Amino acid sequence: MIRILASDGMDKSAIAALEAKGCEVVSQFYEPEDLKKELANYDVIVVRSATKVREPIIDAAVEAGRLKMIIRGGVGVDNIDVKYAESKGLIVKNTPRASSQSVAELAMGHMFACARFLSIAGYTMRNDKWEKKAYAKGIELQGKTLGIVGFGRIGQALGKMAKAIGMKVVAYDIFHIPGIEEELGIPYVEMDELLAQADFVSVHAPAVNGGALINEETIAKMKDGVVIINTSRGTNVDEDALLAALESGKVRAAGLDVWAVEPANNHALYSHPMVSCTPHIGATTVEAQKRIGAEIVDLISKQFNL
Repeated sequence: MIRILASDGMDKSAIAALEAKGCEVVSQFYEPEDLKKELANYDVIVVRSATKVREPIIDAAVEAGRLKMIIRGGVGVDNIDVKYAESKGLIVKNTPRASSQSVAELAMGHMFACARFLSIAGYTMRNDKWEKKAYAKGIELQGKTLGIVGFGRIGQALGKMAKAIGMKVVAYDIFHIPGIEEELGIPYVEMDELLAQADFVSVHAPAVNGGALINEETIAKMKDGVVIINTSRGTNVDEDALLAALESGKVRAAGLDVWAVEPANNHALYSHPMVSCTPHIGATTVEAQKRIGAEIVDLISKQFNL
C-alpha cells in the first residue's frame, strides 16, 4: 500500500480519490525532528507552505529508505531543498497551474483595496466611525499602468484581468516566453523602465537569493504615490524599506498577502492604515484547492501506476 503524508492538509476530494486507488492518506503536521522519524513510514509527502523539507529531513528519509516522492501543493518550491532531494534520488513535483487564477484574483483585490481605502474604511466603520471625507480621494485603476515583476502563470493571469479593466500593463522577467507579448499584448521591459512607468507594481517572482526585489533602491526609482502588491514571497519585499516609504508618502499603499516571517510579526506594517493585508491566503480558494488536489492525485497515480 502506498502511504501518503499530507503534512499541511489536502482537499477532501483528493484524499477520497487516492483512497479509492488503494492508498492510505494521513493528514498530520509534524515538527522537523518528528518529521525526520515519521518519513520512514511514508512513500510520499505532500506539503504546502508550512512544512519545510530541508537537507536533514531529506537525509533521514533517504536513510530510512521508503520515501520516493515530495510534492508541493502550490507553485513555489522554496520550502523544499529541491536539488539536494533530487541528488538523493527523490522525485520532487509541484502543482504550478492549479492556483494561478486564485492568486491573481487576490492581487487584483488588493489593488482595488489600495485604490479605494477598502481595508481601513471598513475597519473604521466597524468601530462606529463615518469618515467619508477622509477616504474621498480614491483613485481608479482604469488608465493606470501596472508593472508585473515575474511574468509566469500568475503574472499572466493578473495581466489579462488588468487589461480587461483598462489598465496598461508591462512586465519584467529574467526569462522571456516566446510569443507571449503578442498573444497578451503585454510587452517585456527592463526593470528600471517598469519601475519608472508603473502606478502599481505587483510582484509574482519566486524567492530570490541576494536580497529583496523591492527595496530602498528600487522604491526610490518608482513614481511618487505608487502602490505595491506582493502575493509571491514575503522576502521579495524589504518590509523596513516599504514601511519607511509608506510613512514618507513615496508609496501610497501596499497590498500584502505574504510576509518575511509567517505568522506575520511586523505589527507596524500590517497595522498601517494604508496596508491591505491578508494572512497568506492567495491559493486558498475552494476551486484552487480542488485543482491542486486533482493535480496531486494525477502526479501520484502516474508515479506509482495507480
